[in-house]
Amino acid sequence: MTTEAIVQTRAVAGGPKERLTRFHLRVTATTFGANFSDGFALGVIGAVLPTLSTSIHLSGVWQGLLGSSALIGLFFGSVILGRVADAIGRQKLYLYNFVLITVASAAQLWAHDPWSLFALRLLIGFGLGADYAVGPTLLSEFSPRRLRGLLLGSLTVLWTVGYVLANILGTYISLSDTSAHLLLAAGALPAVLVLLLRIGTPESPSWLASRGRFAEADEIRRRYLGEEPEPRTAQDQAPAPEVTPSYSELFARGQRRNTWFGAIFYSAQVLPYFAIYTFMSTILASLHVGDADTQNTVLNLFLLLGGVVGLWPVQRMGRRPFTIWTFVVLTVCLAAMAALNDHSGLVLMVPFVIYTFVMAAASNVTQVYPPELFPTALRGAGVGFLNGASRVASAVGTFILPISLDRLGIGWSMAWLAGVLLVGTLASIAWAPETRNLVTTEGLHH
Repeated sequence: MTTEAIVQTRAVAGGPKERLTRFHLRVTATTFGANFSDGFALGVIGAVLPTLSTSIHLSGVWQGLLGSSALIGLFFGSVILGRVADAIGRQKLYLYNFVLITVASAAQLWAHDPWSLFALRLLIGFGLGADYAVGPTLLSEFSPRRLRGLLLGSLTVLWTVGYVLANILGTYISLSDTSAHLLLAAGALPAVLVLLLRIGTPESPSWLASRGRFAEADEIRRRYLGEEPEPRTAQDQAPAPEVTPSYSELFARGQRRNTWFGAIFYSAQVLPYFAIYTFMSTILASLHVGDADTQNTVLNLFLLLGGVVGLWPVQRMGRRPFTIWTFVVLTVCLAAMAALNDHSGLVLMVPFVIYTFVMAAASNVTQVYPPELFPTALRGAGVGFLNGASRVASAVGTFILPISLDRLGIGWSMAWLAGVLLVGTLASIAWAPETRNLVTTEGLHH
């Protein structure tokens, strides 16, 4: 593949029609459901870990492993299956990954030892990793450009709804070993609904066009989007070579800067997020906060509110300024918690609430930026790589934070997490591109 072939296509005249169709809503709904399932699956482990620690006698190491297990699976699923999606298409993975997620989620009901629960959560993460790579990729390739930021950003809101619901249920349900396993297995319910809704979803016409299969792409556009294809020249009709993308192409000249930026910004943002919210109860105890259950609920509500409010600036403000300024605010908030760690819990809750609100808003861009950083031929592999890298960071942070809290205390723990966010700030200032007006439907219009 040439250097020019991997440089992102910019907005041009004759781009995709801007109207939203019923089919757009269907693809959006099934991708929303997947993100809800993901948020619930990742949030529920933090909710049940205190109970499981007692009922199945988990050591600190096992708590860290189970807390990060789905994230480890997400890494392998994103990296391996993202590249597969570029080779065989989006549709197959978009459907069959939720078969795995549904079965593994339900099987948690009978996982009463650390090893079996760890293995099942690895499988859930592996399936979700495929969806991280394929779901936003497929949605970005179907979405009208003017609505792409809103639709992709909304994925994180639905993720947050699932995550918050799992935390609130874990807070207010009186958990025993049995009810904790029931809550874990409840993730199979939204997963099976997503699976049923996805049956019949067509292949991405952008991917088909990138493979020279223009007739199939045009038929999908006509049947599902109500768009009549534009006339093509003989050169347009020439079949594209069947090339399986290589990860080395993500780092080729003209593409490597976007790849490195994506990996650093995504990892720097989600590492503190997962670490902090997986061990929220431990952090609140370290802050000596009164009525921890109420404060946990308040933080979760601000998490949800921030996700909803954050949709507007992602769409209107632009990707680059939104990313930079949210990183700045997040860094300052955790630095303030580190500096004020010997103050009262009430004082520390102020930067914590601000951090929660802004982090939820900032997370919207993690679904928007990655598909926009890569051209169609590399989009699945690129999005998969960025999700994989971010999940390594998340797993590392989730494993290390409880050890850090125990050995270094809350102050230094917040300080090194603020340092991670500072790295994200600097990388965004240096490398963040503005991608709001880029086309993600290469090959469909000429």
